[in-house]
Amino acid sequence: MSIMKKMLVALVALFCTLDAFANKPDYGYLFSYTNGGGLAFAYSSDKVNWTSVGNGRTFVNSDFGAWGSGKKMTTPSLLRDSKGTWRCVWSPLEGNPQFAYCSSPDLINWKPQDYPYVEGGSCKLPVLYEQKGLWVVDYSTLDGKTYRTTSADFVKWGKGTLVDSKRDAGTITITLNGRELTGQTHRVEWAQIDKLLKHHDYLTNRQAKLDEHIGQDPVRFADLKPVNARLTIEGSQSKDISKELIGIFFEDISYGADGGLYGELIQNRDFEYSRADRGDWHNLTAWTLKGEGSNIKIGTERPIHKNNAHYAILTTDRVGATLENGGYDGICLKAGDQYDLSIMARKASEKGSKLTVSLVSEKDETIAQKTISVSSADWKTIKTTFKASKNADAARIVIAPQTVGAVEMDMVSLFPRKTFKNRKNGLRADLAQVIADMKPKFVRFPGGCAAHGNGLDNMYLWKRSIGKLEERQHMPNIWNYHQTLGLGYYEYFQFCEDIGAEPLPVLPAGVPCQNSSWGGHGQQGGVPMEHMDEFIQDILDLIEWANGDAKTTKWGRVRAEAGHPKPFNLKYIGIGNEDLISDTFTERFNMIFDAIKKAHPEIIVCGTVGPFYEGSDYEWGWKLAKEKKVPMVDEHYYVSPGWYIHNQDYYDHYDRNASEVYLGEYACHIAGRHNNIETALCEALHLVNVERNADIVRMTSYAPLLARHGHTSWNPDMIYFNSSRIDLTPGYYTQKIFGNNSGDKYVTNRLRVENRRDDVRKRVATSVVTDSQTGDMIIKLVNLLPVEVTTSVEVKDCEDFVTQAACTVLSGKPTDKDSVPTESTISVAPQFDHTMPAYSFTTIRVKKNDQ
Repeated sequence: MSIMKKMLVALVALFCTLDAFANKPDYGYLFSYTNGGGLAFAYSSDKVNWTSVGNGRTFVNSDFGAWGSGKKMTTPSLLRDSKGTWRCVWSPLEGNPQFAYCSSPDLINWKPQDYPYVEGGSCKLPVLYEQKGLWVVDYSTLDGKTYRTTSADFVKWGKGTLVDSKRDAGTITITLNGRELTGQTHRVEWAQIDKLLKHHDYLTNRQAKLDEHIGQDPVRFADLKPVNARLTIEGSQSKDISKELIGIFFEDISYGADGGLYGELIQNRDFEYSRADRGDWHNLTAWTLKGEGSNIKIGTERPIHKNNAHYAILTTDRVGATLENGGYDGICLKAGDQYDLSIMARKASEKGSKLTVSLVSEKDETIAQKTISVSSADWKTIKTTFKASKNADAARIVIAPQTVGAVEMDMVSLFPRKTFKNRKNGLRADLAQVIADMKPKFVRFPGGCAAHGNGLDNMYLWKRSIGKLEERQHMPNIWNYHQTLGLGYYEYFQFCEDIGAEPLPVLPAGVPCQNSSWGGHGQQGGVPMEHMDEFIQDILDLIEWANGDAKTTKWGRVRAEAGHPKPFNLKYIGIGNEDLISDTFTERFNMIFDAIKKAHPEIIVCGTVGPFYEGSDYEWGWKLAKEKKVPMVDEHYYVSPGWYIHNQDYYDHYDRNASEVYLGEYACHIAGRHNNIETALCEALHLVNVERNADIVRMTSYAPLLARHGHTSWNPDMIYFNSSRIDLTPGYYTQKIFGNNSGDKYVTNRLRVENRRDDVRKRVATSVVTDSQTGDMIIKLVNLLPVEVTTSVEVKDCEDFVTQAACTVLSGKPTDKDSVPTESTISVAPQFDHTMPAYSFTTIRVKKNDQ
């Protein structure tokens, strides 16, 4: 460009800038108000005519309370202090004794929120102001009283004292787009208003990119012809990458454990269902008494164990009634297979009882039958085995009293003899096998939100999940059903060992789920500080239970007594799950992290950076991780196809000297939340870019893993199932292909797409790794275009490879939900051509020539 042209460009830019500010005042007015969920703004130059910023866009939303519509912001009080920091308080729930607080330097970037407790039993209409060097909040209570609380640092607040009057909030009512709104006005520099407007424009333009999806391709690529590309592989240039990149995340969501991976076939086997699980559930949910002559009630006077407080009392006056349980939407039986029945029972009348127990098909055919006797006045375990004579997809267990009298029953259990690896109290074999077939390098468990639970009392505490089944402390599931904890920590660790995966247990960071609706409405219900030493000791005990010597350590002996003398060799432990990085969280996380580091420096602690890939918790979570030198952090994001397309360099610029990354939860979400070829290919696109950055990204796991048909709490999921069938999704095959084709070195490769369109180039991506154990080179190719891409591959400076390679291709129409990979053998050479089908993910595995 000539000097004259450069001067003209500079002058045009200057004039545009001057024009942008020429007719604007130095100061204006912001009006702050809430739309119910967050803080919104309008602006004016005269306090009469108001214009919305972003058509009601919220710039900070309340994080308090249950997710969705449960997160509310009412009567926000906003001010800017003498140093220019904006501070805001509001009432998140008027019947709760807490107010919400957060701050921002610019009304755009907000710190994580905190929710101080106050006196008076409730808090509404809070007003924030400064007085004599202190921050003051006046608030009202439901009974009409006024309280005042103060703080010097916005961290520690007084509990609140009664006062005669409350500071005027300075609220006004304006008319905006025909609506009357109540809020506050603030005189601000016009640059502050302009910053908000520009941020809105930025978010709007970015959203347009994120909203891109394959359904737009017929228009976007209407005239696109088949594309050519060149892939150059520099065999002499490589870097070490994680050997544990592809794993799984198991959470008990959508009946993932009970009624899913856990092999138990009886639902509510221990009569512990209750309204705490679901509003319409009770102790006899899933059980049906049919016929006449018997009645059933629930007893609590002499339970098997305090953690299993309820049992059934079946009283028979006339033989003929039956007690039945259909399991989870029917019990699946296979002809010739054996099923182990176990009942804990005792007689409740002078004479003993006889019970005929049958397995009956949906067609009322008796598939197996046994008669058992109950003769003891004390709890005894009665066992027998059935052999199914026919197949049945939806059978039920039928218990028929054969004698007059009363019998008490608990822990009514039916297990297939063929569990995964034939383990007692084991896992559903077919479901566990399709997980094992993915060759995951690690398993994260037991959650997710299920790990830190719905309030303090619902946190998943590992000690509750080990030991005898009847002594494990069942609990409601945050996803609105029941957890027997029959699938507990011992079974999780055993499963990891059985499939050759590293265990990665995740424990609460002393706070419950930020979406809790009980016990503190989010993580302000943190473990009281006087109990934190005990809470931390439980975490240290877990490490000892997993790794301790069977003879010389207390918890190592407990593990050995359960049947596993050898240590589980735990390397990783997660502390927290997508938590808000509040002061409450930070204080407790620091205590836990420091204790683990001191007692077990060999353990790799994985922290958390909130539920999203951006925002206050993400930023402050990373800040905390860097300050504490946390070895690894857990990132989560569920995003659109456009995000994956436009964020292929997401990890390229991460600090290699900071914490490593565990991408613990991610998935591609589209309209309707389906799992199909579009989502699977977007995830493959992301993984080839993550693989390039597997020197900083140590682990990844798709989420959620499992969902039972008819009981899904979340979509999409990787694997759907019912009692008799497993439906594998295209997303499953993406994960399986990566899991079965992992490497430990990333080989430098350059892809040149011979098309000048940026949107074309962004939809083709490659990755090349080698596996030092096998010597294989693995080429991964993703094509998100509606046309073929013919790629000329040149391999430089590589060892000698065989001329035939295994080729796996996952492809189909973008909306296909049942596509499966095809496998073939192709010819390869130092230079060869390969054509990627439209909408496809291809893996070429080239073996080293050992001859």
